[in-house]
Amino acid sequence: MSEGTRVLVVDDEPHITDFIALGLRHEGFQVRTAPDGRAALRVVDEFKPQLVVLDLMMPRMDGWELCRTLAGDRTRGLIILSARDETGDRIQGLELGADDYLVKPFEFGELLARIRAVLRRRSPDTQRVVSAGDLRIDTATREVTVGERSLELSVREFDLLLFLAANADQVLPRQRILDEVWGYNFFGDENNVEVYVRYLRQKLGDIAHERIQTVRGVGYRLRSAVPAAGS
Repeated sequence: MSEGTRVLVVDDEPHITDFIALGLRHEGFQVRTAPDGRAALRVVDEFKPQLVVLDLMMPRMDGWELCRTLAGDRTRGLIILSARDETGDRIQGLELGADDYLVKPFEFGELLARIRAVLRRRSPDTQRVVSAGDLRIDTATREVTVGERSLELSVREFDLLLFLAANADQVLPRQRILDEVWGYNFFGDENNVEVYVRYLRQKLGDIAHERIQTVRGVGYRLRSAVPAAGS
């Protein structure tokens, strides 16, 4: 997976970018570095990285703005690497579209494992269109339709629905959903999953919870066959 994979590391501390770049090149990655967000955008246009590792506190354009700018292209993975370890910072980064959030100081082995996990989830071998009954998800355009109706979903809602649909009719434990969709070591309350399932049900019109079922004490299951109204 790492052979030839392009990674951009963005941080204003040269000893960190040099350390990460050296390790990743040893693992077979192609690596470029940038000292701030503005420089990173120029490298993105030229280098077209498949994954970006970025710090938050940087001059000129900080990591928050860079993450917000890059998150529009969901074919590219994003990992925040920051000394900011408050729960609110992690949540904000993930909600902006980052796939993972790792706190400094860090072990290179953990960063490498998280990079590979993000790349696996974004593998080009992934099926382009995922369907479950009348639900259709285009992973390339990120368009979602239910029957003839289009849905507008947030980044996290889309990723959650895609995971549920790709594993339709399977009971998925909450912890597995957190690991696969949020992509970071879960901190806090499992109600985070429940909240997003509620958002999806509202947008899907799943008032009776027949499409996304709650399996008490375990997790959730998205059904590929949903009974017609009134049946």
